[in-house]
Amino acid sequence: MTSRRRTKRILVTGGAGFLGSHLCEQLLGQGHEVLCVDNFFTGTRRNVEHLLKNPSFELLRHDVTFPLYVEVDEIYNLACPASPIHYQFDPVQTTKTSVHGTINVLGLAKRVKAKVLQASTSEVYGDPEMHPQAEEYWGRVNPIGPRSCYDEGKRCAETLFFDYHRQHALQIKVARIFNTYGPRMHPDDGRVVSNFVVQALSNRDITVYGDGRQTRSFCYVDDLVQGLIAMMETDSRVTGPINLGNPGEFTIRELAELVVELTGSRSEIVYKPLPQDDPRQRKPDIDRATRILGWRPAIDLREGLVRTIEYFRAQITA
Repeated sequence: MTSRRRTKRILVTGGAGFLGSHLCEQLLGQGHEVLCVDNFFTGTRRNVEHLLKNPSFELLRHDVTFPLYVEVDEIYNLACPASPIHYQFDPVQTTKTSVHGTINVLGLAKRVKAKVLQASTSEVYGDPEMHPQAEEYWGRVNPIGPRSCYDEGKRCAETLFFDYHRQHALQIKVARIFNTYGPRMHPDDGRVVSNFVVQALSNRDITVYGDGRQTRSFCYVDDLVQGLIAMMETDSRVTGPINLGNPGEFTIRELAELVVELTGSRSEIVYKPLPQDDPRQRKPDIDRATRILGWRPAIDLREGLVRTIEYFRAQITA
């Protein structure tokens, strides 16, 4: 009976995606029941295929822009395409996912009295004037640019979360996720790590946008998932937002050179114009995560890239 009381039924929207599939895996490993919901726009059944035989795992094809009626104890809302190629493919649907989808998730949480976590993003900071970015910073976002369907959609989702918290006393958690990478990234998602690794393994030119001096901070997926779970486990006084990411800062040029080194590639680095509204700097201030969650990433970029390269090499040669 004691064991059953610790077991929770947990809903993960976007659970068949890159990040969601790793989260489902970790939650099952902790002994919970997991309901994975995904519309398979960017997520794939292949990401969770190894979990299907687990009796505590359930997979449901569903779009969160439509209401969902289930009974759960906790909800992780990860449903939304996260790469520019995917979220700009249908920008109106991207905004609907962040706004209508969030309203549906919050409505469900309110009905069943579930604790609910929003996977927000460092993109709420836009092209920042503060460096590193702390949670108190309100951001510098273009509301009418090609990235705004994602950036402003996620900002609106945060607003909805805090309004439901204030108006309905809902237990909420808001995590702002910085660049995350690792196995199960989509090879054609346009994100910088997967782009560089796939290009390097194919000995194609590595495409760097801009002069390569813009910076990013890269967090390995296992570290990030542990941060999400640690945040969900906090008491009701902790709402966030809390930054989750690796504060190690690298230029895009440094990343490209490291990928070439680790893959032993013959690729050349070539430069193309920087896309509109692409941030020049991105680095999380994780003092709040360290202090409140006791969380810090443990896997450095070199180690994480080795694991990611092994995954993509196996996919390419399969």
